[in-house]
Amino acid sequence: MTTVTLSAASRDDVTQRALAAFEGKQQGAHISFSSVDLLWQIMMRKRWQLLKAMTGQGPMSIREAARRVERDVKTVHGDVHALLDAGILDRTDDGHIVFPFDAVHVDFTLTAVA
Repeated sequence: MTTVTLSAASRDDVTQRALAAFEGKQQGAHISFSSVDLLWQIMMRKRWQLLKAMTGQGPMSIREAARRVERDVKTVHGDVHALLDAGILDRTDDGHIVFPFDAVHVDFTLTAVA
């Protein structure tokens, strides 16, 4: 099973993970956001539903993704492009969209405001 971790991470955290990967240490699949606020801005409820419908399902057309979430193709098209721009979805050579993971883990820490 291939799991991706969505996280809020600083540039230093991402750099440290990259350096460890260059040293041969397994890091797993990560998609990092600069803040928790940005993570939630990108991953709105309807986009979570779309990811849930696409997780582990292989490449599909936007129309098929819209059918699976029972939404209008035009609005799903907008969400797909937001997820493509954020690096969460990929596009195949034949133009389909794919979320190439079987599971999603979300990782961030909420701290008290000083």
